[in-house]
Amino acid sequence: MAVVGCGDGPRYHSTRSARLIHFTLHSRLAHRDLHEILVVPPRHGRWLLVLLHGYHASPSQFLTQPFFDTLAALRTRAPEVLLLDGGADSYWHDRADGRWASMLLREAIPAGVARTPARRVAIGGISMGGYGALLLGSRHPFCAVGAQSPALWSSAGQTAPGAFDDAQDYARNDVFRLRPPHPVWIDLGASDPFRTATLAYARRAGVRAHIRAGGHDAALWDAFTPQFLRFFAHDCA
Repeated sequence: MAVVGCGDGPRYHSTRSARLIHFTLHSRLAHRDLHEILVVPPRHGRWLLVLLHGYHASPSQFLTQPFFDTLAALRTRAPEVLLLDGGADSYWHDRADGRWASMLLREAIPAGVARTPARRVAIGGISMGGYGALLLGSRHPFCAVGAQSPALWSSAGQTAPGAFDDAQDYARNDVFRLRPPHPVWIDLGASDPFRTATLAYARRAGVRAHIRAGGHDAALWDAFTPQFLRFFAHDCA
């Protein structure tokens, strides 16, 4: 199954007074400079939401009008949001070209926390980033974990070229072998190409996947954004 490309670029007309702070992380673990964005709403709580972008996207994938509108509506329950750079196709795990998961935990999140008053950290993502959030959330404590249209495969033989280095890499990072995080949010489109594996994962996690008409695209993620962000606020704010 091929990975459906994820749309990218900011799609908003107002940040609702949220500030966008761009900074570069010189990563020793990923062997490159990574370009991160910290979103600071005018009013927010003492918690940080880390969001992981999709395949061939960038941190700005999350900068949409529903995103800014929902942060404003949450008022003091809103998070500061750290939008991380995972390269084009890292799939957010330690692999031959870089220790992407280790980078996130040991470099990127500490760099974000150091810039905020956050006391709790949540993690979420879209597609490739949804897989990464489930993987990291299964191995490390977060106050909540969320995945939008996660790129999941039930076996190494079904994966898209480049998603993993080889079958051994898939086995080391197989979310179906790990204890699912809790609390966890999962959403997807009714015609999502990852539907079968995602619903199997949701059953294993003991949660109801949220499904709308649609595919694996920005329109679907925009539609879910208010619920997605409110889910995190419920458990972390």
